[in-house]
Amino acid sequence: MSRVDIENLVKRYGAVAALDGVSIAFENGEFFGLLGPSGSGKTTLLRAIAGFVIPDAGSIRFDGERVENVPVHRRQIGMVFQNYALFPHLTVEENVAFGLTVRGTSRDDAAKRVREMLALVRLEGLGARKPRQLSGGQQQRIALARALVTRPKVLLLDEPLGALDRRLRQAMQVELREIQRTTGITTIFVTHDQEEALTLSDRIAIIDQGKLIQVGAPKSVYERPGTVFAAQFLGDANLFAGTQAGDRLQLAGGDTIRTAGPAGAAAIVRPEKLTVLPAGDGRAAGFDNRLEGTILQAVFSGASVTYRIDVPGLKDPLLAFMQNQEGDVLQPGTRIVAGWSAAHTVTVTA
Repeated sequence: MSRVDIENLVKRYGAVAALDGVSIAFENGEFFGLLGPSGSGKTTLLRAIAGFVIPDAGSIRFDGERVENVPVHRRQIGMVFQNYALFPHLTVEENVAFGLTVRGTSRDDAAKRVREMLALVRLEGLGARKPRQLSGGQQQRIALARALVTRPKVLLLDEPLGALDRRLRQAMQVELREIQRTTGITTIFVTHDQEEALTLSDRIAIIDQGKLIQVGAPKSVYERPGTVFAAQFLGDANLFAGTQAGDRLQLAGGDTIRTAGPAGAAAIVRPEKLTVLPAGDGRAAGFDNRLEGTILQAVFSGASVTYRIDVPGLKDPLLAFMQNQEGDVLQPGTRIVAGWSAAHTVTVTA
């Protein structure tokens, strides 16, 4: 297990800065998610840590030792790719043992460690099969066992669950987190799936255009995004622009909303923080913020209802998620009041 420190890392491809002065620390034993849109630099950062990309400037340290010029095979890392990269002509046992074979590990020791890894990923008894005889989830676990069998200091995961369907991906998230906790290995994974990042990570980093936008615990970054980009990339967010007035924001349509702190030029509120009530419902008076509007669309999805609401003066429809607890779904054309707490109105920068 290792701590990984990145300092002022730069990688350019012509005029494009894939990494633009990135500095970040991955703590010993933590599960860290790198999140960002395509081309943001998250995979470049992961590959630089692995040794597949040589940075133009900056440093990479494992437990204080610089490794940016150390070849891949000497960095003591394990890596799982999105397509798993299993050898189709080898058996499961041979795939898992591959890294040990390359390192010259004795046959008996390699066999013992392969058995341990297959038990860890709960695939005992499948060692003689070929990858094509396994399901997608089983192939993912074999790739994970192969990465862990060499006892690396750092585990790197590049979209490890991206090839799985939604139900299997959710199941594998639980298994992956359990395996990481069992081994205690420092794990850094790349994903574009916001829900996956929130579910798995001890901390996350949002990256865009080669720069770190925000780093923190998933709940902290989700509940208190610092920028419009972070708010809108990590989940859905209603964005309000207006004129600052203490802890209030004057909207273009004339309404005023209260914020959690000193108001800036913009604020966001998450859709699940809103309560949607029919116009005239007395319960609306209990909310710090209230906006009147008309239902444009109501999408029922079983556990919840998603409303799109037209509010005069707002550029975009207001989005609200309501749990399916009681009462009828409000239909398009219904006049409503959307209410929420000032504590959930977060000021952000552009």
